[in-house]
Amino acid sequence: MTNRPIRVVQWATGGVGVAAIQGVLAHPDLELVGCWVHSDAKHGKDVGELIGAEPLGVTATTSMDDVLAMDADCVVYAPLVPDDDQVAALLRSGKNVVTPVGWIYPNPDRVVAIEAACREGGTTLHGTGIHPGGITERFPLMVSSLSASVTHVRAEEFSDIRTYNAPDVVRHVMGFGGTPEEAYASPMAGLLSGGFKASVRMVVAEMGFGSGTEVRTTQEVAVASAPIDTPIGVIEPGRVAARRFRWDALVDGEPVVTAAVNWLMGEEDLDPGWSFGPEGERFEVEVTGDPTVSLTFKGLQPESVAAGLVRNPGVVSTANHCVSSIPYVVRAEPGVRTYLHLPLIAGRAAPHLGLRDGAGA
Repeated sequence: MTNRPIRVVQWATGGVGVAAIQGVLAHPDLELVGCWVHSDAKHGKDVGELIGAEPLGVTATTSMDDVLAMDADCVVYAPLVPDDDQVAALLRSGKNVVTPVGWIYPNPDRVVAIEAACREGGTTLHGTGIHPGGITERFPLMVSSLSASVTHVRAEEFSDIRTYNAPDVVRHVMGFGGTPEEAYASPMAGLLSGGFKASVRMVVAEMGFGSGTEVRTTQEVAVASAPIDTPIGVIEPGRVAARRFRWDALVDGEPVVTAAVNWLMGEEDLDPGWSFGPEGERFEVEVTGDPTVSLTFKGLQPESVAAGLVRNPGVVSTANHCVSSIPYVVRAEPGVRTYLHLPLIAGRAAPHLGLRDGAGA
């Protein structure tokens, strides 16, 4: 590492994007130098205004050409839906890319153009996040080293989706508040499957489960049994108020690696009567073997619905996992790089507790 900060551009300023900007500002090795925004209303504004902070002297732009021309080392690419052509152009321009929206463990045949862009730009692409991401791959693989003769690996989320402050996505993409038929026909399973199947396949491959393992996708819904007041409006009886998705890698028909999500509009008035169980909202990682080892992650969900609508720790953690990886990605060899290619990724001390010039052992 040189003494020069790593120059970072933020792409998109949704929930993850805003949290990523905050993470960059708090990271002693990083400097925010640019920001791409989708909305014309945000174009030309100081990024500090967009995140509710003091002016930063960095101006948001809707122009991709502006971003390509910037002197920057890395882009945190966080749109709602990824675009291969955009990512390839960023990589060719000499900018590394860290993203929570894809490329976690891609099929090599599907990233030929991306790999070529990395070679041309001398750059690296890293897909990361939380779930899919660290909860789904890095932590299960880490924990699995404590067990022998592993028969099953599970990573699972239990969350109150009322705390996710993206009402249009919750209603129109996730399918909450619609009919069960509409939910099953919604794009949500397809949008999720790309990342979760990749996570499952990474664990399958790294742990040596049977080659050619099938990954099965299943989903369930629960409906409101009485009107439920939510941030997206009242969910009427018979309308979708909870969803479950599950991805199982099968060997001889038996699950060996599982990723799952349970999203509920609270625990009241659901049919079937789903709940989070006695441990409440959480993420779980469990490795069944000799011995069986389990981890429960708390703190990635907000303390209340109201708190989550202001700042959701799961969204912040997703952004932080991206931001923390930037120094390691910038130093990595060009190409698509997963967790398996990078060293241990660590966060950084709070600025007031960090090393000062001339300090250290």
